[in-house]
Amino acid sequence: MTSIDAPAMLREAGLRVTEPRRAVLEALEGLPHASADAVHARVSRRLPDVSLQTVYNVLHDLTGRGIARSIEPGDHPARYELRVGDNHHHLVCTRCGVIADVDCVVGEAPCLTPDDDHGFAVAEAEVTFWGLCGACQAAESLPSPAHARL
Repeated sequence: MTSIDAPAMLREAGLRVTEPRRAVLEALEGLPHASADAVHARVSRRLPDVSLQTVYNVLHDLTGRGIARSIEPGDHPARYELRVGDNHHHLVCTRCGVIADVDCVVGEAPCLTPDDDHGFAVAEAEVTFWGLCGACQAAESLPSPAHARL
């Protein structure tokens, strides 16, 4: 059971309602920050004949119409999410690649207005914080098997 109304979202964006589009939207609802491969794996459970290329095409359509957002954190594959339009930011673990949303930046505002826009009409700014997630920090503090034998 999903809480989104995929057909309404697609129609409002001027897209035809198809089963692959519905399935991708529903997959993204349950998999925030998912790679195309992860979305394909989820969609394949419901639509076994859907190709990875079809999933990429749907993701392209959804991001192009503003239904989904693509983020490309460093050298990680592109990730997709349904949270759009609120200019939120992300935390990315440099070890495992897990991504978490950041609703706002506390303290001094990040540079949202460049000192020289070089003639660009700036539409948005993206901030990515990098570091170790809690699970990777905990794993780092565990004694290694070599130390356990001493």
